[in-house]
Amino acid sequence: MWIFKRVADIQSFLQKRTSKNEKIGFVPTMGALHEGHTSLIKKSKSECDITVGSVFVNPTQFNDKKDLDKYPRTIENDVIALINAGCDLLFLPDVSGIYPEPSVKKYALGTLETVYEGSSRPGHFQGGCQVVDRLFEIVKPDAVFFGQKDYQQCMVISRLIDITPGFENIEMNIVPTTREENGLAMSSRNMRLSDGQRANAATIYQTLIYLKEHLAQGDLSNILKSAYEKLVEAGFKPDYVSIADAKTLQSVENWDGGTPLVALIAAFLEEVRLIDNMVLTD
Repeated sequence: MWIFKRVADIQSFLQKRTSKNEKIGFVPTMGALHEGHTSLIKKSKSECDITVGSVFVNPTQFNDKKDLDKYPRTIENDVIALINAGCDLLFLPDVSGIYPEPSVKKYALGTLETVYEGSSRPGHFQGGCQVVDRLFEIVKPDAVFFGQKDYQQCMVISRLIDITPGFENIEMNIVPTTREENGLAMSSRNMRLSDGQRANAATIYQTLIYLKEHLAQGDLSNILKSAYEKLVEAGFKPDYVSIADAKTLQSVENWDGGTPLVALIAAFLEEVRLIDNMVLTD
């Protein structure tokens, strides 16, 4: 696996591959890699001629400096994981390489940045778009791969591709969430959980299953209330428990039976904030 730290070096390398009409797949990450990340690398490998991964903990998408400071950095393990997954290139930039000048761009994300994660973490998606915009500009991928666990982020990146000149031909791939044996969605934040907390955290997945199994046309308030209570009883402090239109993320409180739905949960288990989702309709 080739490792590049400078923008000019990786661009020079990739330009030679592009001239051979090779399809470039890209998996941007913030490190602390797990099987969910490596599943994205493997998916890219199956569909592209060359796969690029990146590790960069992006400061602009953290609205809480303490959260940024606590974010796990495990670069040695990350390199091993990427090699084992078959990644061809790793881009390891520093902040000055990504942001040579302060970004002043603002992205027209509409209501996507005002609900759920956008509401709980103001500025998060603007910061995420800043780094992804810059990474796409550097790597110039033909296809990109993101995990469904960050459902709202996937919608935001799809929006970024749609509204940014030069990105219109990038193929967006959303890969199913990778889970632990107990159903817990794999996440870098899981590293902060004790063994007991990790077992208890599976309650989020069980709650999503409950919502899927009890979904029925009409008023959804009762099943949402029950889902919220299940989390509280298990020791969680829920941030949100919601059912939304899977295409717009607008909250749905009374279902017509036809609108595609997704359930979204964010909840604190002591100091660790976990998120998960599940598409409820086929």
